[in-house]
Amino acid sequence: MPKFSIVIPVHNVEKYLKRTLDSVFNQTYQDFEVIVVNDGCTDKSMEIAKKYKTKIIDHKQVGVSEARNIGEKEAKGEYLLFLDSDDYWDKELLEKINDNLDNKPDLVRFQVRTVQDTGEEMDYPEVEFTGLKGVEAFNKIVNFHFIESIWCYAIKREFYEHAKFKFKKDMIHEDFGLTPLIVIKASKVNSISYIGYNYYRRSGSIMNTPDYSWTQKKVHDFYYHYNYLRKEIEKVKGDTSIFKSYIANSMLKKICELNKEDYKKYKKRVKKDKVATDLLTDTLPRKIKKVIVSISPRLYYK
Repeated sequence: MPKFSIVIPVHNVEKYLKRTLDSVFNQTYQDFEVIVVNDGCTDKSMEIAKKYKTKIIDHKQVGVSEARNIGEKEAKGEYLLFLDSDDYWDKELLEKINDNLDNKPDLVRFQVRTVQDTGEEMDYPEVEFTGLKGVEAFNKIVNFHFIESIWCYAIKREFYEHAKFKFKKDMIHEDFGLTPLIVIKASKVNSISYIGYNYYRRSGSIMNTPDYSWTQKKVHDFYYHYNYLRKEIEKVKGDTSIFKSYIANSMLKKICELNKEDYKKYKKRVKKDKVATDLLTDTLPRKIKKVIVSISPRLYYK
């Protein structure tokens, strides 16, 4: 059994895939398998992937969520990592993760660098911690960036499969709908300070499309994920008030992306569902925020 299984969904990224795969196969730690899910590619991406020691799963286009699920089913490693096909790793990432597995954590978090297609870079450092339970770990992680990004975690496969975690098929913002739950349900979480993931921000990516119908879908799917998380968190023991506040804040902020008429509809919906009720009020600024957001999210977030 390899130590790591790396799942890479691929759809028409011939311009970036070599850099991504080079970053994996040039790792200083080499006990891993790479599972490439061919998500209906029509370019030369698979020709590139076949030049590496990868397991390729050919499939019709199903989207990132289901492609990840398909890849995970084939995984044999002790720990899972999900890598987006236009992003890339620093060469010591797997070594640094492996050095932090002595306490057998369910989850290891590592840090991120954003790389713009203009060449501009920004690091996002965090404070390390070791062996925290899920609720406590989430309460620390929530203060930083990329909280819900699945690609900045190594996840024990046994834990992942026992909990029956799955990405929601045919939906976007799939990370928001799953990763916070993975964190908070973990029995033991480590976070390392190593900045090893390069998140490539390209202007033409699917999440940056100017099509308003895409914005509508993002908000629609986000609300589905919010309701799912809100229901699931009731099954978790401990003080989950920070988790509830985080997902409520995320949802209320998200509807502000809509145009005036759609915003009004969702404003009524979040009020009916009492989303703002979960916002924290443990400080005066937070009390004021809750009052403002309860009146209208745009008064605060815009």
